[in-house]
Amino acid sequence: MSTAQTWVAEFAVREQGLTGANVPWLAAMRKNAMQRFAEEGWPTTKQESWRHTSLATLEQQSFAPATEVSAADLVKQVRGAEAGHWLVFVDGRYVAELSDLGSLPAGADVRSLSQALVSSPDQVQDAFGTESQGSSAAALNVALASDGAFIHLARGVVLENPVHLLFIAASEQAASFPRNLITAESNAQATIVEHYVGQGSSTTLTNTVTRANLAADARITHVKLQQENEEAFHLGALNVEQGKGSVFNSHSMSFGARLARHDIVATFGGQRCETLLNGLYYVDGRRHVDHHTLIGHAQPHGVSREYYRGILADKARGVFGGRILVSPGADGTDAVQRSDSLLLSRLAKSDARPELEIYADDVKCAHGATVGQIDENSMFYLQSRGLDEVHARNILTYAFAAQAVERIELEPIRQRVVHAIRSLLPGGASLGVLA
Repeated sequence: MSTAQTWVAEFAVREQGLTGANVPWLAAMRKNAMQRFAEEGWPTTKQESWRHTSLATLEQQSFAPATEVSAADLVKQVRGAEAGHWLVFVDGRYVAELSDLGSLPAGADVRSLSQALVSSPDQVQDAFGTESQGSSAAALNVALASDGAFIHLARGVVLENPVHLLFIAASEQAASFPRNLITAESNAQATIVEHYVGQGSSTTLTNTVTRANLAADARITHVKLQQENEEAFHLGALNVEQGKGSVFNSHSMSFGARLARHDIVATFGGQRCETLLNGLYYVDGRRHVDHHTLIGHAQPHGVSREYYRGILADKARGVFGGRILVSPGADGTDAVQRSDSLLLSRLAKSDARPELEIYADDVKCAHGATVGQIDENSMFYLQSRGLDEVHARNILTYAFAAQAVERIELEPIRQRVVHAIRSLLPGGASLGVLA
């Protein structure tokens, strides 16, 4: 039985037990989504946007229902003493006793999707999206998602502390399908952090979708810190719709998983929108990470900045495919796109394909990509100042990563990312002493 047929059978078993099964619009959408996945199957390398990323190994895996696994110790370890509003999900299910929402201002609705589907299904429908959006993997998420985060910020609401969404892959051979819905009304502001971590070393699948809708002049910063174990598969999608004058900053930090795919789409639905797509990934062994982005400049005077950096060791592979689309009438667009990869071994491989597609006049757009190794002139400079070769190489590697990390404005979040990347890079312990 093919994997598509396996998931069709799994859906038939789980359909009536999914949260919201009695909500007519959702039940119909789930059936349509499953039908689409049954027809298309997993994305293949015959599709241009998946040409460098094969899911053949994923298709060979089998996954079992999640079991009751304690994750309290891992939650304490990840959370530390950092302030914020914490929602914790274990194998895709919200766990209230491990969560801590703290004090929220009036007009800030932060809860689990499963709770919102029970009490406010019509409100969920407005933000949910459809089964036709994204890849067939995103359609499978629509079919099987019954939990995740539901965040709605009323006009002018400002969250001083970040919202942390902690997703733990805990059960052996478990598959989870989180769906996160973020709505920010006019002038609302917040920082939202998605953590994906693993407990144990078994093969797991996380197929996650986050949708954000920003009204006029809203400002949202989104940080994704992906640290699942080296046998995990992670398929993630982020879709953002921006209203006039809104600002969206995305930071994708990908440091885990056997295979990680991140699809990011930002669409400007109003004039003078701004977006930053900032990414950093580290892969070693035979691990594989792929970022695919699309920024749609559909209105005039939009500004976008896109910077992705990858560090690759051993026989790892990194992929970047970025497209900036400037539609007719989107005059005054200012867009920059750049991908840079640092190869730490001769067998590591990087594929980069930045694209500009412009149908408007009076625009300022630029793009570029580099793939290279440690600069020998910089090595010579540091060694001439008394550093040995290994220490000099480690410092230059971290300096390459630091340019991406420094774009994260909130200090506690930036330090969390610093700790994550230093724990992976060669000589990370000594670099900690130099900071």
